[in-house]
Amino acid sequence: MEEDHHETKAAGGRGEEKEEEEEETEAEMGSEHTTLASHNEVESTQECGANLMDSLQDNNPPENLDKDPQSEAGVQTSNAKVLPELTLVLIGDTNAIDMGSSNLLLENYEQVSEFSTELYNLCGRVISVTNMLGLQNIESFHLNDTIHAFLLLIPNGLHVSHYSSGLQWLEKNFGKESLDFVMTVVTYKSDEKCENTLTDLKVNGSFEEKRYHTCLRSMTDPGEIQELLEKIDGMASENNPSCYGGSMHHEDKEQINNMDSKYLKDKGVVQQNCAGDQAKSSSNKEEEKCDKPNHPAEESDSTTAFRHKPESTEKGTIKRNIDGREDTCLLTPSEDNSKGQAQETFEMLLTTLQLTDRHQEKWTADDFLKILPPVRQNQDTQEEDVAQKFLQGLMLLDYRARYIPVRQHSPDGPQTNPAPEPENGETEDGDSDLLFDTEDDVDEFRDSHVHPMDVQMAVFHCSDSFLKQIMITKLSQCQFALPLLVPDPVTMNIECPLWTFRQIKKTWKTTESATENTITTKSMPIWKAETPMVSFLRLGSLSLSKSQLINALINDRHSTFFHRECPGSTKSRHLMEGVAEIAWYCPAGKPNEAFTDCTAFCNLHGDAMSLEKQRDILTEKSSIIVVFVPTLKKGNQSSSVITALFNSKKPLICLIVDEKCNARQMKKGKYKMGLKERNQADIAEELKRIICSILSEQHDSFTLETMAEVPGIRVDEKNDICQKTKCAAEEIQEFLKEKDVSEIKEKFLPCQGELWHKWCSTNKEQYHLVGPIEMEKSKKLEKMKKLRKDQYKASDRQLMTKFIESLQSFKSKDKAYFLKWTQIIIDALPKNDLAPILQEYDKKWTEILTLKKDQKDTDQQEKELDILSKQLQSATFGLEHIFREMGQIYEAHASLENPPLAGVKDWSKYPELAAEVLISGHPMELMDGDAAHVPLMWISSLLDEVVKKLGDKRVFVLSVLGIQSSGKSTMLNAMFGLQFAVSAGRCTKGAFMQLLKVSEGHFDFDYLLVVDTEGLRALELAGNVTLHHDNELATFVVGLGNMTLINIFGENPSDMQDVLQIVVQAFMRMKRVKLSPSCVFVHQNVTDISATERNMEGKRRLQEKLDQMAQLAAKEEVCGAEKFSDIIAFNVQEDVKYFAQLWEGSPPMAPPNPGYSESIQELKNFILSKASQSTGVPLSHFKNKVEDLWKALLNENFVFSFKNSLEIAVYRKLEVKYSDLTWELRNHMLNIENQFYTKIENGQLESVVLNDLYGETKTTFAKIQTDLTSYFEDNRDKEMLSQWRGRFESKVKDFHQEQVKILKNKLDKIIQQKQAFKKVDNERTGFESKLMQKSKELAKQFKGKTDDEDELQKQFDSVWTHWVDELTKDTNPVDDINLENDKTSILLDLGIEYNSIEESKKSGNFKIMSEIGNYFQYVCTKHHGEKGFLQKHWQNAKGHVSNYIKSFSHHEQELIRSFIIDVERESVNTLMCKPVAIKGYNPAYLVEMAKKIKNEVTKFETEQKYALKKEFTVDLLHYVFDRTEHWLLREHNKFQSKNDALTYVQSKKDENYCIFRNFCQGSSSVMVLAALVCERLKASIAEAAFNQSAVNLANEMRCSSPAFNGNRSNLEKFVLKALAEKEEFSSFITYIQQPRRQVETFIKGEVEKYIFEENTDKVRKILKKNVDDMKAFVNKALHDTMEKVQAQSGKTEMWLEEFFSALKEKLTFTMSCQSFSDINNLDFLKEEITTGIESIAEEIRILPLDEMKKYRMKPDEILIEQLCNCCWVTCPFCAAVCSNTLAGHSPYDHSVPFHRSGAVTGRHYRGTDEMSLEFCTTKVSSNMCFYPFGDPDRSVPFKSYRTGGPKYACWRITPDESRLSYWKWFVCRFEKELEKYYGRKFHCKGKIPHEWRNHSKEKAIASLDQEQAARVAP
Repeated sequence: MEEDHHETKAAGGRGEEKEEEEEETEAEMGSEHTTLASHNEVESTQECGANLMDSLQDNNPPENLDKDPQSEAGVQTSNAKVLPELTLVLIGDTNAIDMGSSNLLLENYEQVSEFSTELYNLCGRVISVTNMLGLQNIESFHLNDTIHAFLLLIPNGLHVSHYSSGLQWLEKNFGKESLDFVMTVVTYKSDEKCENTLTDLKVNGSFEEKRYHTCLRSMTDPGEIQELLEKIDGMASENNPSCYGGSMHHEDKEQINNMDSKYLKDKGVVQQNCAGDQAKSSSNKEEEKCDKPNHPAEESDSTTAFRHKPESTEKGTIKRNIDGREDTCLLTPSEDNSKGQAQETFEMLLTTLQLTDRHQEKWTADDFLKILPPVRQNQDTQEEDVAQKFLQGLMLLDYRARYIPVRQHSPDGPQTNPAPEPENGETEDGDSDLLFDTEDDVDEFRDSHVHPMDVQMAVFHCSDSFLKQIMITKLSQCQFALPLLVPDPVTMNIECPLWTFRQIKKTWKTTESATENTITTKSMPIWKAETPMVSFLRLGSLSLSKSQLINALINDRHSTFFHRECPGSTKSRHLMEGVAEIAWYCPAGKPNEAFTDCTAFCNLHGDAMSLEKQRDILTEKSSIIVVFVPTLKKGNQSSSVITALFNSKKPLICLIVDEKCNARQMKKGKYKMGLKERNQADIAEELKRIICSILSEQHDSFTLETMAEVPGIRVDEKNDICQKTKCAAEEIQEFLKEKDVSEIKEKFLPCQGELWHKWCSTNKEQYHLVGPIEMEKSKKLEKMKKLRKDQYKASDRQLMTKFIESLQSFKSKDKAYFLKWTQIIIDALPKNDLAPILQEYDKKWTEILTLKKDQKDTDQQEKELDILSKQLQSATFGLEHIFREMGQIYEAHASLENPPLAGVKDWSKYPELAAEVLISGHPMELMDGDAAHVPLMWISSLLDEVVKKLGDKRVFVLSVLGIQSSGKSTMLNAMFGLQFAVSAGRCTKGAFMQLLKVSEGHFDFDYLLVVDTEGLRALELAGNVTLHHDNELATFVVGLGNMTLINIFGENPSDMQDVLQIVVQAFMRMKRVKLSPSCVFVHQNVTDISATERNMEGKRRLQEKLDQMAQLAAKEEVCGAEKFSDIIAFNVQEDVKYFAQLWEGSPPMAPPNPGYSESIQELKNFILSKASQSTGVPLSHFKNKVEDLWKALLNENFVFSFKNSLEIAVYRKLEVKYSDLTWELRNHMLNIENQFYTKIENGQLESVVLNDLYGETKTTFAKIQTDLTSYFEDNRDKEMLSQWRGRFESKVKDFHQEQVKILKNKLDKIIQQKQAFKKVDNERTGFESKLMQKSKELAKQFKGKTDDEDELQKQFDSVWTHWVDELTKDTNPVDDINLENDKTSILLDLGIEYNSIEESKKSGNFKIMSEIGNYFQYVCTKHHGEKGFLQKHWQNAKGHVSNYIKSFSHHEQELIRSFIIDVERESVNTLMCKPVAIKGYNPAYLVEMAKKIKNEVTKFETEQKYALKKEFTVDLLHYVFDRTEHWLLREHNKFQSKNDALTYVQSKKDENYCIFRNFCQGSSSVMVLAALVCERLKASIAEAAFNQSAVNLANEMRCSSPAFNGNRSNLEKFVLKALAEKEEFSSFITYIQQPRRQVETFIKGEVEKYIFEENTDKVRKILKKNVDDMKAFVNKALHDTMEKVQAQSGKTEMWLEEFFSALKEKLTFTMSCQSFSDINNLDFLKEEITTGIESIAEEIRILPLDEMKKYRMKPDEILIEQLCNCCWVTCPFCAAVCSNTLAGHSPYDHSVPFHRSGAVTGRHYRGTDEMSLEFCTTKVSSNMCFYPFGDPDRSVPFKSYRTGGPKYACWRITPDESRLSYWKWFVCRFEKELEKYYGRKFHCKGKIPHEWRNHSKEKAIASLDQEQAARVAP
């Protein structure tokens, strides 16, 4: 026994057992070897089942064992003469055979797990039977050298899977040749049938029916055994060779050994050759022969040793596994070497798993939460990818992630088919060559994969603390055991990962009393739970699996602890040695459960003999110790440990594996039980009984948190930052101790309680007001302001202060620790458990249902249920409540205009802090579920901060909808690894959002934003939440999402119908407001998701339901839709997903269903595939959408109320772009106009063709089109812009065509005038020549006589009058016009009395006729026919004029005003078409206009119920005359200046005087001509320079002036600012009644200010540049002319002609030079002109800037034409001007961002003089009516205002709580003026609210900026 004892010590001391699944070794390994029984004789018998031969079995080996040099293993037979005829090896499942004395094959075996060989006399033949059942992981064995058959024993029912796995194992360990010797035996119980097994197995291609057999599991039927032997004989006769030879295996192993050596050298391990192996290798070269089984084998060694001796290495001892792999970390000579070996092995493992870098740079949660592209299902996994695949599967709650199959590296893959028969000509040597081919062996070596638990632990070691926590939490959800004690793989120090348990929460039902059977539900964090702990230890090596037995105690259907039979289990394992795992059994409160309370089970992996530290810790912490030992004998190495445990106070259960012993109690709390020949089920039941018995008495309890106190181990939480953040969180905990949750909220979180709820309620009430709306609204606003003040006062609480200070003090990652600790502490609060309330709620609800069933009164019970419902709402407390409080503190402070100094510090930084938390991956509340309200101010600020930190990233928004507790949050958490609350007691309330980073380069967006929502139809809220709330929530969530998951749970049609109705209506609303989300229906908890036909039927029913709901929703939403696909793009085949049920069994111990995880992955892939086709939306757009949706939902009619501010902002930007492009084109057109005008004036162009103009603009227009295309295609909002692209591209084309036509018309008029004045121009040329000649002749008379200027002037004046009379005597003068006399005559001719005419002139009221506030003075009653309208009201008013005035409605007032404006516009347009500038003024024009006006008045009067006084007609005629007078005078002056010869000649006086004076003073003709040319050039250069400066100034102001560089809305803002600054009521009235007129006035004023006040220097610079350009142009013309004339030797005439021609390119220039033919010195002429040009340029530069007004182009007119070419339609209620930049924007409605109070336009309550203060946006959501038809009996509700007629139908007025402070200030500022102007009063219902008077002018002006910013916000 000395040698055997030595082996035992080595085996125990070296820790050969590396994990539970490899603990099974050779029978009695470490104590003694089993010898092959040798028999002295064979007793012949003729019947099967006779007594077996006496076996020679001895516990001690023979004396000559050590002396036999031929025995390699120390084992030999005692008699070599007895040889078997047939050699059988049993492989397969231990459950395939029942042991017993009647078993014919294994009669002598006491237990199946023995490894040995027995000789039998079976049916008259000597049979050798080797038992290898269940020993797949054995590391060494002895087999007969000749094996005739491997009997693969398979239990019925598992035959398919076990057949494949059995063949794979056999091929792996014995080579492909062994497959030819397999006989498959399917065993069955006596009550079973196996009719289908043959059919099932035939599916496998390698299966042969003749090598298949069935028999009883007990193997007691001799006939079946005889038939089996016959089939084996037949197989042996077919095989060649007939038996499997040891050489086959040896040669195969040799190849592997050679490869192992190379592998170890590559890894840095030095291998020493083993002499035994060398000898064995040489002996294997001999050829072996095997005869048929019915002949005795030739004398030779009957056994071949397959076990190899250990090979020494420098690092330790290499042990070879059964598959030939070498394990370098098993045996170590010393502790130091052990650590080095462990480190090397760990590094090798990390290298294999591609995790080398991750050991230092840990994996983070972000690495696995990042959204990756869709992955292919069933994708092959290579070994280097298995770690990542494991984590990904774990995130999906797929417990199969632990069993990931690894793809073989061999290109051929594993072969399970028998080797093919050799072809003719092939020899045994050829077969041997194949055996010795190392390449195949290398592949086989590489195919061996890493142990699954090594993968798990490697990932654990390579993860940071947060990912570890997530990983362990997911493992717990998968019902797997969790690491409690973990040795460091390098240092071997032990760590307790306490941090990883902090997030795990367990729920169970405890049975308090066996008699009363009272069941209590408990739910708490597991680290806080006090539970008994049962620890399992192993001393020595065992033949059974400890882990398997523990699983049988906890959950026999799930492998909580990994064991040897689990898929993927391998022999080699490195990281589990010394790991203690823990799992909890959580009872469900069922009567058949063994454990009635939560119980922890701890399993120490490895031999506890060598794991002293872990053993001591578990012994101390456990309630019960369960020890497994092979035998229980004194003197064994384990006896001292057993004795110590026996003598301790801890209860002990000793399980003796290799002994038969009934369970018995040795003394109190000390039990032992033998396991031999007992099945696992019986052992488990007995063990449960013993454990329950011990736990029923007083016992120690275990709490996870106490592990932090254990000395000698490292706790992961004990690092600086973790402890620091924990301390900070514990300081918060101090505030929460000994307090109920409701008390905590009330005391420490007051802002989100009653104050916030009242604010929300009041806010909603202001959308549903009755009575005097503005007064009521003002009261509501005051109340809301007071509530905010109360919040402000209550906000400075210690808990929040401490939380904020801590959050601000920590860095980014440290914040995550702090938040996690805070959440952990909050979740652990004793009162934060909803289970008692839920139990009471359920009890009360059941009581109500019972009473209703019995038709009894339930009022009292329902009241109690409401109380419970409120308690349920207030009883929850989480981190989200703290952030909610932050939001309310922020809103309270931000809402106050001037908050007191005593408020919360740094409140403005709260959004930034929350943004950091959101970016870090923490969910943030979007909608407060308790208040059912979105805190818009907080959310908007928070998202703004996110944009600041990340940039305006694009997000794809995924939202989810479904009924309560349908698994929405669970689905999202599993799909994306999120952190939404999922427990039944803590369901999601409201809506939460969480950001997930998207991998770069795979999507067109940057983040996935997931929105999780509370469930629809929440039962506990049934008392106070209606269907309206569900509709509101569904609309909000659907509107937010790019895609919405509709979660349907179960198959209840009524539940489905309720949800579908809500969802379909939400999508209907989205369609109507032009939002286009997509949807996917997720049908959870489907019983059979693989049933295609059933699913198709389900989809058909769903489609029918959706179509039905669509029709119902269409009626309610007034929208035409016959089917669901009319509302949203939906494919029922693709967009409906079926999910298996979540749990695989019954909770709380059930693991997640793998089918559910598969469904999650499929859905995730589908979502990401769909998302990859989207670009998402920018975060800023998401923010706007939140605001728009919520504001619309607050109103009754969502569709009517929805205002897409994002779309509006994008459209406004498009308007600005359109304005910029059209301005660029207009600017270019102005330059073209100048060019063509010059040519026409110079007589170079007599006609203009459109194509010429198009050609001039071609390049610029092409550039504009390109810019516009780029804007639409490159803009980040291109999807939204696409709806307007066609329209704006068409508008740009139309604008281009319009501008070209306008220019052509202008140029045609100029040409027409030029041609009309051609005769006059010729006459003028004659006048000019004659005057020049006369001046020259006169100068000759006075030349040299005098130099006195006055005398010369006197002499010239004396003859000038004579010259004028002489030259104009034959011409007809053009007289001045007298419009006053003409107007009076026309009015008299129309029959109007002179006195009326004079009275109208004298009063001057007609000048503002269109802006009069009350037209009652012009109205009288009709006396003919029936009583007139006013006459009736006059009588009703009993003669009181004030009542008479009241009866004249606002509608009628506006009709008159509109008539006046229309008449004015039509008259002016008609008159401006008259050719006054060409033919002169004609009084007939005014006569025609006056008659038409009078006829229009008569026509208008007949359509009304009242008459108009004559004064109205007189004033209207005067008003129109006055509006046309300026134009008539201007046009007539043009005609006069062109056609009156006298006027023209008189204009030449100064010029001719200069000629006369110069000649008199002795100037030469050259000098006189030069002076004359310069004088003419001065006018031309000034004209050109000022015209160009006008264009330049307009462009400069358009680009730089804030008022002009935007769209129409921007201009309006500055107009209103100017009006407020001026504070002139009359200007306001002009703007209200005639907005365009006031805007034009504003533009002119701004231009005046710009030019003459603010930017004079800049204007001078522009003018100087243009003058210099013209000077340079003239100088160049001089130079070019001189060169050309000199080259052609030209004379003066040529020089003048060329020079004047060159000037006409840019200047209008005409001049007659007949009097200067005597000039010869052209160079001198050039010099004189050059000098003169410099002088006149300087003169022009200093001209007054108002000279610009004299010229054709004026900057104000250019800007007016650009900026006022827009829509000027006004709101029919408040006269707000449509803000659309496009003049004709049909079919789009008119709209304005902010409307005005009705008092601004004089609206009043009908029949009263009370002003109406309501804003349009308030009225359209009220119950008020208006009278658009002038009939007191025909009213229209404001809610249906579009039915009031065409002018109402084209307006979109959305309900909006936002009203500009500006108009409130205006009403208050001009209260008296408005009363006087409109004749109404601000009293009674029209009394101005007090709140309005708080708006100052500064605040009013500031509100304009805020409104503008809101409009243009992205």
